[in-house]
Amino acid sequence: MQLNITFRQFGASDSLKEYAREKVDRVNRLLDRAGEAHVVLSLERHLHHADITIHSGAWILRGREKSDDMYASIDLAMDKIERQLRRYRDKLKSHHGKEKVHHRQDLVRVRHDVFEVHEEGAAEAAPPATQAAPAVSAQEQVAESGVARLVRTTHLAIQSLSVDDAVMQMNLMNNDFYVFQNQQSQALSIVYRRKEGGFGLIEPHLPDAPVAATGT
Repeated sequence: MQLNITFRQFGASDSLKEYAREKVDRVNRLLDRAGEAHVVLSLERHLHHADITIHSGAWILRGREKSDDMYASIDLAMDKIERQLRRYRDKLKSHHGKEKVHHRQDLVRVRHDVFEVHEEGAAEAAPPATQAAPAVSAQEQVAESGVARLVRTTHLAIQSLSVDDAVMQMNLMNNDFYVFQNQQSQALSIVYRRKEGGFGLIEPHLPDAPVAATGT
């Protein structure tokens, strides 16, 4: 397996590199087609973040965690990956080698922006009622008010999947939602995790074509 380790906001550490490599290699032994892994270790606001992504054939496994200790964050992130791997291990093996499984053939890419919102100071950013506020875009308002800041941007490659496989991919990535092309309807769809349990499916619904009136 090819492993890439990136350090952000703090210096590289050989001991952390070796620790992450050992953890990822342990999962690699459970996979039939592990190709590459990416580990991003970062320090944000005194919290140690570990973001680990492993590619196995056409599937992606991902675990993200944060704590007060980077070694603990790596453990927690890998625990998430291992739990999903144990859950879907047999299904992953059954999918390998089948032509019907998606093969990274991108339909389209969508952009997913994540913002961090701060409640305090939001009222101060609003202009007085008697003062005419200039017309600005929503992005300019966010930038000027300081209420929210862009945390990260992710470009998602849309794959053609069945609903069941989309749910599986969502779980393997430990995400709360997943965007895909529904193989049955060919529609751009979203599966998401429901707070009450289970999952939901969102996809566009085209209204029925109007029936043309006929004369008598």
